[in-house]
Amino acid sequence: MLVFPFFKIIFYEGRNFQGRHWECSSDCMDTFRHFNCCNSIRVSGGHWVAYEKPNYMGYQYIMGPGEYPDYHNWMGFNNCIRSCQMFAPYRGSYRMRIYNRPDMMGHTMEFMDDCPNVYDRFHYRDIYSCNVMEGFWIFYEHPNYRGRQYFMRPGEYRACNDWGCHNPMVGSFRRMRTLM
Repeated sequence: MLVFPFFKIIFYEGRNFQGRHWECSSDCMDTFRHFNCCNSIRVSGGHWVAYEKPNYMGYQYIMGPGEYPDYHNWMGFNNCIRSCQMFAPYRGSYRMRIYNRPDMMGHTMEFMDDCPNVYDRFHYRDIYSCNVMEGFWIFYEHPNYRGRQYFMRPGEYRACNDWGCHNPMVGSFRRMRTLM
């Protein structure tokens, strides 16, 4: 578990930072004992992935430093946050290969930059597997960085459910760049 004393996320039960709140500076597998619902968030340091369900499952929301006065501001589908993870700053290179078949098979393409429309560049709508070789990436369900988000750490993802997705359609992706 990573702990950075200056990295903090604050969850509020009410909108506009009202009501009961809880401050967190490390990963948390289950936030239920700290708050019942989450309608606003302040990130005062670091970059975080908040999850709809305990144990880092369900919808994912990637947040950098800033204020999110309503769950719609972090592209939330509801006011339920049940776990969170902080990820360390990264300043290295970015490199990833995507495949249109499971187990790193089929048509492949390597990327080192953001892609606002996967179909325009890859000529396939579905990404069934990928190999994140360097950097952190975010997959989005729709083009132009919209829809459900999936946080991708370095590693091999042999099937789309390895990154928490049940549908292989990826509309766009971008590098998760952390500024300090």
